[in-house]
Amino acid sequence: MKRRKFIKNGFIFTAASLTVPSLITDIEAEEKIYLNNRPSPENWNSGDITLSWLGHSTVLINLQGKWILTDPVLFERVGIYLFGTSVGPSRITPPALNVSEIPKPDIILLSHAHMDHTDYPTLKWITEKYPNQIDMITAHLTADVTADLQWKSISVMDWNDKLNLSDIKFKALEVQHFGWRFPWEKDRSRGYFKDGRSYNAYLIEYKGKKILFGGDTAYTDKLRVIENESPDISLMPVGAYNPWKRAHCNPEEALIMAAEIKSKNFIPMHCMTFKQGQEPFEEPIDWLEKSVGKYALELGINGIGQTFVL
Repeated sequence: MKRRKFIKNGFIFTAASLTVPSLITDIEAEEKIYLNNRPSPENWNSGDITLSWLGHSTVLINLQGKWILTDPVLFERVGIYLFGTSVGPSRITPPALNVSEIPKPDIILLSHAHMDHTDYPTLKWITEKYPNQIDMITAHLTADVTADLQWKSISVMDWNDKLNLSDIKFKALEVQHFGWRFPWEKDRSRGYFKDGRSYNAYLIEYKGKKILFGGDTAYTDKLRVIENESPDISLMPVGAYNPWKRAHCNPEEALIMAAEIKSKNFIPMHCMTFKQGQEPFEEPIDWLEKSVGKYALELGINGIGQTFVL
């Protein structure tokens, strides 16, 4: 979809949201929650694997000197991009780092085209600061959303595709989710396997260490295709499951999926940032902390802004 068509569709979506309550995205935050933790990537050891959860599904990863940023969403709102701003829900918690404080990513990894995962304003800001210097990886039939930005390269990965980029190995994995950016678009959850927008998780491997970026998913056995990989770290979504169980897993289900593939460490994401589900705001992390002891893995962090070192 060209940028002009995208903006035109944004107007249609905005008009529809005024009359169809289920499409209204401008949810006001009841209160602001401030962070107790703040990462210092300038002090991270380039010989380690270090990561920090910046909020929602945005994780900053340093793979021994190579920087990956997942699903970057770093401004106040997510939603339809019109006239240089986003119309949609506002953050309840700020990002652990402002967009200007993030080290230049070598690779930006996008799981799917939803507005809270592929955030055009954030990606525009980063690529304008570092024009033609960042490689981007995204899912099948989703590159058009940001193709007009100044990328060094764009790699589109379908399920089970493999890619070697900057000596980092990526494998795209199928999850249980949906892919449309606007409700009228074709996506694979509706049976459009060839011409529908897709949605990925990714297995990342560098120098023998493996990280699963789970993207966004409901409970599924689809990740068992990597059960022999035993990821050192699994980044898994744990929020927005009530009432959206068909699209999002709950914390227990996320732990089960991570345990099934023999993950060693678990990092939560996709919660504590926006008001998306009906579950209490702190429930996903509370549930996670109460349940993690039942599984043969370690909870690496439990809050936005915390840093984990492997």
